[in-house]
Amino acid sequence: MADTVLYEVSDGLATITLNRPEAMNAMNTETKVAFREAAQAAAADESVRAILLTAAGDRAFCVGQDLKEHVGGLLAARESGADEAVMSTVKEHYNPIVRALTGAAKPVVAAVNGVAAGAGFGFALAADYRIVADTAAFNTSFAGVALTADSGISWTLPRVVGPSRAADLLLFPRSVTAQEAYELGIANRIVPSAELAAEAVKVARALAEGPTLAYAALKESLAFGLTHSLDETLEKEDELQSRAGDSEDHLIAVQAFVNKEKPKYLGR
Repeated sequence: MADTVLYEVSDGLATITLNRPEAMNAMNTETKVAFREAAQAAAADESVRAILLTAAGDRAFCVGQDLKEHVGGLLAARESGADEAVMSTVKEHYNPIVRALTGAAKPVVAAVNGVAAGAGFGFALAADYRIVADTAAFNTSFAGVALTADSGISWTLPRVVGPSRAADLLLFPRSVTAQEAYELGIANRIVPSAELAAEAVKVARALAEGPTLAYAALKESLAFGLTHSLDETLEKEDELQSRAGDSEDHLIAVQAFVNKEKPKYLGR
């Protein structure tokens, strides 16, 4: 894996760190490939019970596509007639990354340390929980460079802020402060910038020590309920609750409650 993305697993917590601070963690090809590999590895690893997505530096979480690399590709493609290959990054990189994060059978926490723009915004929204530095900001950016939405943001953003606000943010890109992001529901928690790293690890570690199968079922239930009827959702809840009720963690939790003890979950 390239050093533009760092990947570490420790005691059930996988930490993925975007590591191009000099480029505001922009997505060049090397970084996109490494990020895809890390996200898929974390999602597939049964020993990983939570994922923490972070970024190096204090200016940006991720500003999306590396436009310096992109414009070179556009000009070369115009000369060769291979225009489609330049835009294949959505299918080859962004879509698999978002699918890995949203589909992971474990909670994903994003620690947003600075600007999250374009695909960077999309990656943050693909997480289940977003802890945001008070100096952070969000921007859809796409229309500003004559592009449409990608990285799943046309699916995730309206589900977070509502269709009307999503249209406003996409049609008229602007910087959304951390406070406004909290008010819109984009940020789950705001912390001082200096405390972000420690707080994010604390939250992610707590999730990694929690009832993993129940968290996975909650993710599945929430995603299902957004696109299905009440009756279908009730059936899904019954299915998932039966599965959770058969887990070792459920028995551990009930016994701990009865004995007035803190449960020690096994993640199974």
